[in-house]
Amino acid sequence: MFTKQPQQLLLWMTFLMSMVFAVWQALLNNFVIEQAAFTGAQIGILQSLREVPGFLAFTAILVLLVLKEQVFALLSLALLTIGVGITGFFPSVVGLYLTTVLMSIGFHYFETINQSLTLQWVDKQDTAAFMGKALAWRSAAALLGYASIWLVMSWAKLDYVWMYGLIGSLGLLMVIVMASHFPQFPIHSLQHKKLIFRRRYWLYYSLTFFSGARRQIFMVFAGFMMVEKFGYSVSEITALFLINYLINLFFAPAIGRLIGRIGERNALLIEYVGLIVIFISYALVEVAHIAAALYVIDHLLFAMAIAMKTYFQKIADKQDIASTMSVSFTINHIAAVIIPALLGLLWLSSPSAVFYIGAGFALCSLLLASLVPTKPEPGQETRLSPLLSAK
Repeated sequence: MFTKQPQQLLLWMTFLMSMVFAVWQALLNNFVIEQAAFTGAQIGILQSLREVPGFLAFTAILVLLVLKEQVFALLSLALLTIGVGITGFFPSVVGLYLTTVLMSIGFHYFETINQSLTLQWVDKQDTAAFMGKALAWRSAAALLGYASIWLVMSWAKLDYVWMYGLIGSLGLLMVIVMASHFPQFPIHSLQHKKLIFRRRYWLYYSLTFFSGARRQIFMVFAGFMMVEKFGYSVSEITALFLINYLINLFFAPAIGRLIGRIGERNALLIEYVGLIVIFISYALVEVAHIAAALYVIDHLLFAMAIAMKTYFQKIADKQDIASTMSVSFTINHIAAVIIPALLGLLWLSSPSAVFYIGAGFALCSLLLASLVPTKPEPGQETRLSPLLSAK
């Protein structure tokens, strides 16, 4: 577990990110309602602001002109921990907007570089299984984060300031330890240091766009519904998150291996059919326990999204990976910047309509996934590729 291998660094960085972000996410809805009296419109604006750094993720390729990817990833983690650590000191609308943006810059830069390093450091035949393992590490880290919430806020009776401050400080200390423990690992394929759009990646770009749009509805409004509509407390929301991550801890590695066996196309079709059913059910649900069950199933389906990343790895030129990860994160967040604020306004009059829109996004993803070939590779990026090349 403590060997100095690049895969171990990826896992430990993922662990740290998940632990710190899980605490921020678990406390967010209760914190903004209890401390800053947020409405649905304000939480929508906050989440839109949180996604702006994701929209600007293409700038990561500019930072890589002066920093190595490994160094950039660790600095991004440090920024994430600082942003989360100071959140409790600013319990106001403007204060929360500012600390959220700071935290989000670190989070989105890290996620961009982490995906790039994973696709470069892990062999293609092992990537799905490794990503499943990484999801299990994320789950274990989140469980530790939720345990710390119980320890600090329920057992020790300390408030939000202490919780945010302690988890942020612990995270920053872990970044320092990783920076000193792990050596600089080589990158075997020199990465392009410019933005690259390739026509043959169009299906991956499209899947990424709708993934970002759909995910925001879950991230922003499913959790908010639990608090606003069903009155879930901090401890109840934390318990729900605990269930999510316990399930992922045990099942995510198996899902990664399953994707390796059934292929990306089948995995994505399963995911999107399930999400259509889940979003329609969100719109209709009136029972708190059923809503919680939907939330857990929804979270489990996210593990199937590994297939989208392994699909890209199989069709991509190795030199394109870092640049394309930056571009794809921006594409993922085009809708994410706009949707939370717009749907936050719609939420005020019709929460169910928000989830019907989510089902529509999932349907678009399903149609696109049907174009993924059974065996993707360069020259076979979509099921239409042979027809287009024949012309």
